[in-house]
Amino acid sequence: MKITRTIAALFATCATVGAVACAPAQSGPAGEGGDARTGTLRVWLFDEANRAPKEAVVNEAIAEFEAAHEGVDVDVQWVAVEGRADKFSGAFNDPSNAPDVAEFGNTDVASYVETGAMADLTSDIESWEHGADLLPSVLETTKVDGKVYGLPWFTGVRALYYRTDVFDELGMRPPATMDELADTAREIRKQKPELYGISVGGKYTYAMLPFLWAHGGELATQESDQWRASLSSDAAQRGVSAYTELISADICPPQQCADMTGTQSVQAFSGGKAAMTIGGDFNRKAIEEGLGDTFGVVPLPGTDKGSIAPAFAGGNLLGVFDASERRGLAVEFTQLLGSPEYQSKMYDAMGNLPTLSGTQSELAGSDEFLTPFIDTLQAGTKFVPATPAWSQIDAQQILPTAVQQVVTGEQDVRMALSGAAEQMNSAFGG
Repeated sequence: MKITRTIAALFATCATVGAVACAPAQSGPAGEGGDARTGTLRVWLFDEANRAPKEAVVNEAIAEFEAAHEGVDVDVQWVAVEGRADKFSGAFNDPSNAPDVAEFGNTDVASYVETGAMADLTSDIESWEHGADLLPSVLETTKVDGKVYGLPWFTGVRALYYRTDVFDELGMRPPATMDELADTAREIRKQKPELYGISVGGKYTYAMLPFLWAHGGELATQESDQWRASLSSDAAQRGVSAYTELISADICPPQQCADMTGTQSVQAFSGGKAAMTIGGDFNRKAIEEGLGDTFGVVPLPGTDKGSIAPAFAGGNLLGVFDASERRGLAVEFTQLLGSPEYQSKMYDAMGNLPTLSGTQSELAGSDEFLTPFIDTLQAGTKFVPATPAWSQIDAQQILPTAVQQVVTGEQDVRMALSGAAEQMNSAFGG
């Protein structure tokens, strides 16, 4: 077994380098690979701020895999998430430098598949003994034109975190609707002005999307092969208005919150500066470090009592490069890492929410923290448009810019979303 570290990335983040760096360079279809059963299996996995727990689980899987496959050596390289665009672009343009297996985010699927470099894993997932247990909504995020291009390794959804000590002190209960959420946040800010009623940010797109979807809005719709932005609809405007209402002087002041990202929003909450925030299951450890056990979690409510707002279905996949000379081994290794045993181990190590329904249920039985996130998944999640253009839309920060224009008073919701829709349609090629 050999593990090496990748060279530092040339680009800082997708959000700052522009569309060219975020969208992988185009290439023709990769050359046909092979199915050798010995040799070195090259694997790229994302690095972490604290890699040790993840690395320990991966090392355990490598030892098991190598013991079961004589003559096979697994070589893992740790890829900095911020530098993934350059790293993957190099592999797309030069298949000889591509790995056999790679971890990547589900929002990158469409742009990666467009290069012709990723293997179609549809039949491999269908024949996998655990394939039928994959959550359908999560599996959808791996597809392009109905074909599966990755095994969902973990998923991530967001829910509403709240300070139990603050709510107890003020005699409050968690809000049951989006309107109640705004009212509750406003009342907390009024009674405890040192706190944000809820910490959300102008650059926190994945907190905004549930508001858009809960009000019946959509980012875009597809007709035949053409995507068209839907942000100008009345429903979309109502949803974005409901979100931007939270970034106001009496809840989360624009001077501090207009520029906040998702990470910064969660940090404000874990640092004791806010009574609520919208955070993922993957934020648990950071929040526990800041607040101990003085917090609770409930699903982000929808517009009606008892409803749950549709969450963005984030997560990472394990894919196979089409140029792999060891395709069978590559598929087997992804299936080992994605098995119930190793999804459970990754949850224990990293807090990653499993993609197998049986594994989720088993873990929820012993950890009630998972319940609101599983309830959110079961209520139905949504995803961004499955098109390579999304990488460009994301890189250009079209949605965050529109939200910031509204909360700073530069434009009203209708104008801001109309402008964003025009930019999205330009990216879609319309």
